Amino acid sequence: MFHRILVATDGSEHAGRALREAIDLAKCNNAKLTVMTVAVKPSTLVVGGPVVPPLDFGALEEAIETEHRRLLDAAIDEVPQEISVEKLLAHGLPARAILEESRRGRHDLIVLGSRGRGDMGAILLGSVSHRVLHDSRVPVLIIHVDGETSRGGSEAST
Repeated sequence: MFHRILVATDGSEHAGRALREAIDLAKCNNAKLTVMTVAVKPSTLVVGGPVVPPLDFGALEEAIETEHRRLLDAAIDEVPQEISVEKLLAHGLPARAILEESRRGRHDLIVLGSRGRGDMGAILLGSVSHRVLHDSRVPVLIIHVDGETSRGGSEAST
């Protein structure tokens, strides 16, 4: 039985499916749900190429923050009112932030989509779900979308 479920979202199809699964688990277990997203600081991204135009990191950081607040609000709107829910906008590297929140919030389950928004994010940040799965002290449920090669649509680790 789970009491505190953490689900991370980035607005991807995989994250949407993970959110729906986390909602179902919260309903079945009468659990509290924490929905979080992680805004990556632009200065942590690697920018390459021979000529890089000047970047306004302040404006870029503000745009990233605004987009993540929008994603988080959209996710919270999907949670039925009968479920106790907390929303959290974290900053930094996604896997690290998710793991830190799972410990700080004393969550007993983490639910994640198997992939995020795209291949570029995976190249820059590494596999968030892979790192969380292997470094978490609590069970992790990885959700796959329909049509993805997997063992039955999701995998869990304890």
